[in-house]
Amino acid sequence: MYAVKQPTTASLKSNFAVDRRVTGSGSYIKVRKASVLGSGSRVNGHGFVRAVISGGDKAVEASTPVQSKDVTGSLVPSSSGGIQVKAVVTIRKKMKEKITEKIEDQWEFFVNGIGQGIMIQLISDQVDPVTNSGKSVQSAVRGWLPRPLPSDYAHIVEYAADFTVPSDFGSPGAILITNLQGKEFYLLEIVIHGFDEGPVFFPANTWIHSRKDNPESRIIFKNQAYLPSQTPAGLKDLRREDLLSIRGNGKGRRKEHDRIYDYDVYNELGNSDKDQELARPVIGGEERPYPRRCRTGRPPTKSDPLSESRIEKPHPVYVPRDETFEEIKQNTFSAGRLKALLHNLLPSLAATLSSSDIPFKAFSDIDDLYNDGVLIKEEEQKEGKKLFLGSMVKEVLTVGERWLKYEIPAVIKRDRFAWLRDNEFARQTLAGVNPVNIEILKEFPIISKLDPAVYGPPESAITKELIEQELNGISVEKAIEDKRLFILDYHDIFMPFIEKMNSLPGRKAYASRTVFFFTPTGIMRPIAIELSLPPTSSSPHSKHVYTHGHHATTHWIWKLAKAHVCSNDAGIHQLVNHWLRTHACMEPYIIATHRQLSSMHPIYKLLHPHMRYTLEINALARQSLINGGGIIEASFSPGKYAMEVSSAAYKNMWRFDMEALPADLIRRGMAVEDPSAPSGVRLVIEDYPYAADGLLIWSAIKEWVESYVEHYYSEPNSVTSDVELQDWWSEIKNKGHYDKRNEPWWPKLKTKEDLSGILTTMIWVASGQHAAINFGQYPFGGYVPNRPTLMRKHIPQEDDPDYEKFISNPQQTFLSSLATKLQATKVMAVQDTLSTHSPDEEYLGQVNPLHSHWINDQEILKSFNRFSDRLKEIEKIIEKKNRDSHLKNRSGAGIPPYELLLPSSGPGVTGRGIPNSVSI
Repeated sequence: MYAVKQPTTASLKSNFAVDRRVTGSGSYIKVRKASVLGSGSRVNGHGFVRAVISGGDKAVEASTPVQSKDVTGSLVPSSSGGIQVKAVVTIRKKMKEKITEKIEDQWEFFVNGIGQGIMIQLISDQVDPVTNSGKSVQSAVRGWLPRPLPSDYAHIVEYAADFTVPSDFGSPGAILITNLQGKEFYLLEIVIHGFDEGPVFFPANTWIHSRKDNPESRIIFKNQAYLPSQTPAGLKDLRREDLLSIRGNGKGRRKEHDRIYDYDVYNELGNSDKDQELARPVIGGEERPYPRRCRTGRPPTKSDPLSESRIEKPHPVYVPRDETFEEIKQNTFSAGRLKALLHNLLPSLAATLSSSDIPFKAFSDIDDLYNDGVLIKEEEQKEGKKLFLGSMVKEVLTVGERWLKYEIPAVIKRDRFAWLRDNEFARQTLAGVNPVNIEILKEFPIISKLDPAVYGPPESAITKELIEQELNGISVEKAIEDKRLFILDYHDIFMPFIEKMNSLPGRKAYASRTVFFFTPTGIMRPIAIELSLPPTSSSPHSKHVYTHGHHATTHWIWKLAKAHVCSNDAGIHQLVNHWLRTHACMEPYIIATHRQLSSMHPIYKLLHPHMRYTLEINALARQSLINGGGIIEASFSPGKYAMEVSSAAYKNMWRFDMEALPADLIRRGMAVEDPSAPSGVRLVIEDYPYAADGLLIWSAIKEWVESYVEHYYSEPNSVTSDVELQDWWSEIKNKGHYDKRNEPWWPKLKTKEDLSGILTTMIWVASGQHAAINFGQYPFGGYVPNRPTLMRKHIPQEDDPDYEKFISNPQQTFLSSLATKLQATKVMAVQDTLSTHSPDEEYLGQVNPLHSHWINDQEILKSFNRFSDRLKEIEKIIEKKNRDSHLKNRSGAGIPPYELLLPSSGPGVTGRGIPNSVSI
């Protein structure tokens, strides 16, 4: 602790003032010099800490003493009174710098040395009675001495500056920081030493823009959480101004350095200016409702005033500056993940396979992807010479050739033929990558909700007699009563699109229903598949029902039927459960949190780890994955109608209150209410790995959130009186999910129980739910026959010209119905990328060591540690269950253990680990 000296005079007026304005890019706070206010006035009374941060690793050791001016402007010695305070500023530099950047560092060192670097103003939480704003102090420093850190943090640099504050200053509550340098820098935190209360932490974790880009000074608050009504008087104005600067005014094109959050529709997916074939409708609005994305403000296209012009790779799509990937994550992508993969690998593969983009002719062709790889000739390597593809691909260099070898996916690593078995097909509805669509069959017959005038009779062609043939003497009524019949129903979501999908080249799809029987021995078994086409004048009854059969012909047809079901399942998984329900629906929560909750708000601090990287990965997806002509359209059955299918699901199915795991399980009939259970529900199928493990994670999150909310909202009416919180929830409903704003099912926000429920749902969606349906994509989907993402042929009927070919070579018919080699490798590459944990991943229950001062409340930190410890316990519970031979969906010969909801993981494709946020 530094020595404390008592000042001899009281705080006086500032010779600096704060100019608050609103510009086209939003309100800002600009530092300006004010007139000197009388003989003997002290600069220390209210002004800036003017400090210099070196761009290099060296800085001037000595700092200038605190000085003040008399009315003539002459320098005079400061009084001996005051508290000596030291500011330690921590900055993160680039880990790898180019030579030009190192030269720039030396130039910045020279500029900084003459006092043109960074200006800091320390703001008290007490009001200066003269200015009616928070008291503030200044000091002039011309160089800071870096303090070396451990080698692991060689890119982290600390600088210190000494200055003096008056004894009646109060407690520091905020810092205004202005960057006078020519380029931005990344501020990790500022720590103020010297006050009686001990070190005061100002966690930042933010880019500080150059003043030449934006005159706005950045506001950094200390790590004390305040509800709006509890905000110290000296900080109220700054709290409001900071939120105004983040909201902007909804006008103009966003610039790279901006940190403005606003809403827009998905009107940038098409590119009609380039090609009318790439025109896509606006997603978001009455006709095609959808959650809102982050606004970029780019001009409209020339051919469609309602569509926004596109930014094509490698140019970045705007996201607020602090939402961009950090360097490790950027390196993971630019060196070999999504960006490099899409920029370099796919064109190379296209060039290699263009003359032979043919179906797989034998299963050995698929095996060769793992054994032999894909040949890329030397002349095709040049652009992607430094391509790094991580765990998905082992690089083997030979003379003049490069081979890309795919890792064997987990689903066939232990048992090469598991995918062929009915019980594995069924098991994956409970323990696969898409375990969230299986539901109990509640009534019979099965009835469609679609308009019969358009889509024909609503009754399913799956009859009572057909099902009972597979139930070993049990009636349908008894099976339903005993909760033994289940269904995977993709009829109503796909039927309105089937005709359009089947008009696309190389696409043949059905609307499907699959009925399962849960046997007394605890095995889920598929017993009937219905594949339907829209009725036509020539074929009014186009519903076909298939069973597994025992004859060779029916057996192969059954395999084709299962493949079509898997194709539908893969499409709904990617477009609805993955993209819509996690990525797209989280985006408005994140935007509203930044716009309406101050960074000192306790709920902002709670949600902050769960927002990391989501806006950036979503922007990349809009650029290269879900865009017109992008990977999703090229690789999944709906093709160019993919986002329209996603919009239809949002319109007809999505409800915020049903995104809570217990509510979703009850809605699907997979659980019943049970107040005695920790999660409030009891599973209908105990051996349902996703749900069983998910409820453990859900309950841990719920307990943590409830303790957090109780701590800050213990007073009656504290939730309803929190103006920021109420505006936040209102904006999520009325702006972020504008097309659903009038739905009656939105939860109220009146009590701390309401708030805890809303927050638990959001955190679950960002963490556990996304992990469960994302990180198994390559382990389950990397083997094409297990989860074909599209089918290119209908099942041959006896009167079809190709039926004889099917009879003579059923394997060839099956393989030629799957994706082509190029389509398959595209999917495998992207699925691997999306299944990969970055080395800088932050997992549920963990805190980045560089962010350890996120809050200064010891009770909250103790509660978080209990949450972290509980997750470690859950990990051991899951591992024990995976060894339990009675749980047949997670153990047995050749069956991979269910690990997708194990909280921790290392980097790479691990098939486990729950990141805090939707970060990939």
